[in-house]
Formats: sequence, C-alpha cells, structure tokens
Amino acid sequence: MIKSRITEILGIKYPVFQGGMAWVADASLASAVSEAGGLGIIAGMNSNGEQLRAEIKKLREKTDKPFGVNIMLMSPFVEEVARVVVEEHVPVITTGAGNPLAYMKTWLAAGIKVIPVVASVAFAQMVAKRGATAVVAEGGESGGHIGDANTMPLVPQVADAVSIPVIAAGGIGDGRGMAAAFMLGAEGVQIGTRFLVAKECTIHENYKQKVLKASDTGTMVSGRTFGQPVRALKTPFAREYARLEAAGATEDELNRFGTGALRKAVKEGDEEGGSFLCGEIAGMVRKEQTCKEIIEEITSQAEELLKGAASLVI
Repeated sequence: MIKSRITEILGIKYPVFQGGMAWVADASLASAVSEAGGLGIIAGMNSNGEQLRAEIKKLREKTDKPFGVNIMLMSPFVEEVARVVVEEHVPVITTGAGNPLAYMKTWLAAGIKVIPVVASVAFAQMVAKRGATAVVAEGGESGGHIGDANTMPLVPQVADAVSIPVIAAGGIGDGRGMAAAFMLGAEGVQIGTRFLVAKECTIHENYKQKVLKASDTGTMVSGRTFGQPVRALKTPFAREYARLEAAGATEDELNRFGTGALRKAVKEGDEEGGSFLCGEIAGMVRKEQTCKEIIEEITSQAEELLKGAASLVI
C-alpha cells in the first residue's frame, strides 16, 4: 500500500486524484473514484451555484467518502460557486485557470482543504504562503488548458520550492507514471485522460472510442497565440481552430468558433464540431474499466515498481 502525507491529510486510501474535467467530472464519475479510495472531483467549470449544489447532493447519495470540487476561476459563475462550496461543507477544493487568493481565506476559514493547480514554481510558492494544503503541479502533457512546463522538470522544482505535498499531473496514466512521479518528489498523482474511459464516466461513447483508438501522436496544442493553449485530440475541429489561428484570426473570432465545442464532444459526440480534450497518454489507454479497477491497477503496479527499484542499485 502506498501512503503519503496526502492520504493522511485527506483521509483517502490511495494518493490518486481524478481530474476535475469540465463537462466530464460529474457526480457519477467523482463518486466512483471516491468510493474506490481515491479523491473524486466534481467539475464546477460549467455550473452555476445551484447546479453545482445539486451535483454535490447527487454525489453524497452515492458515497460518504472524501471528495472535491474543481473551481475554474475564469468561470462567470465563480462567485456563487465559491459560496456554495462553503455552504455545502465541501471537504476539498482544487482550482485552475486563475489566481485563487481572493477566495482562499474564506475557504480555509471554513475548514476546506485548498489545493490549487499550478504550472510554475512562483505560483506554487505564492499559494503555499497563503495556506494551501497542497498543490497539483500540472505539466503540459495533460489534456485541456495547459502551461508551458512539462511534468518531468516541473514536479521536482515545485517539490523543492514548497514544504506542502505536491501532486503530479500531466502524462500519468499507469503505475510507471505514478512511480516516476514519486521519484520526482510528488506525494500523489492526478489523472484525467484514463478516467475518460471509466465505465462510470458518462461522456458520449464517441469520445471514449476516440481516446481508446488514439496513438502516441494523437493530440495537438492550439491557442498559444493568445495565451490560452489547449491540448486536444486531432479532430476536424482542432485542425480548423489551428488553421484559423495560424491565418491570423482575432481572439474574439477564435472564441466564437470554439464556443460550445467541448459540450458538443462530451454530450453529443460530435466528431466534426466537438473539441475532444485529451492528454498525451491517450496512446496508452486501451481498455474500459471501472474506476476501482483503474485505481487498483495503477497503484499496485506503482507499488511493485517502487519496491523493486532497489535492485537497480549495485
């Protein structure tokens, strides 16, 4: 059994977070991950306060285990979502797409464990000084919105810079990735792409099949021109977005073109107009499993690798 500070702090069995993927991470997926011993996370990105409250209640009908809510700080509903997590006594919050400092004091005072997603050492140090419980150091191999640094160099630098636990994210899809993350100084991992094909994940079947059939070069990054890089599967939508960007489209034009594309992928399986966000490890994902099977397979493989690491040293 792999134990770390993060399992003790959060009261979870395995040091595995499920990514708070917008339109994907609902009560069905998050509750299954939590029930399996990881930290299931509901995505607050596309929810207003009452929608999020309803999703939290659905989760609590399925599990009494610890869970989290991911708050995307660029959301138009961020103010009401920030209140609802306090009112609903959510145990853990992860944050992304912005600076959480304006809300952290209130959340921490309410007894919530705050774990921001960071893409740089400076950001990690800033939130650590303000009382963050831990940080998720997310590399550019991950799906969705990404930073500039990759996981391999980012995680050890963040681990060296802060005294709180570091959760590694980006490019981790099996026990080898988890074992490597621990060797880099992480005390847990956050996984998104592999959970896309979990049996409890409610995304459209077309989305799951695209992940299962993806190759090692199956993703691409667009959006760097205006500082909003996003990694997704290579699809007609992703290629057209990249073409428009290269042709000099304005930020407003690109935003109009992209509006609703993720929902089309997740809910409708629209293979032409959908944006199928996905990490680079998609080429490693070849089977649909339950969340329990995914977590137990990853952690048991990591445990064996870590136990056997001593044999490499003469």
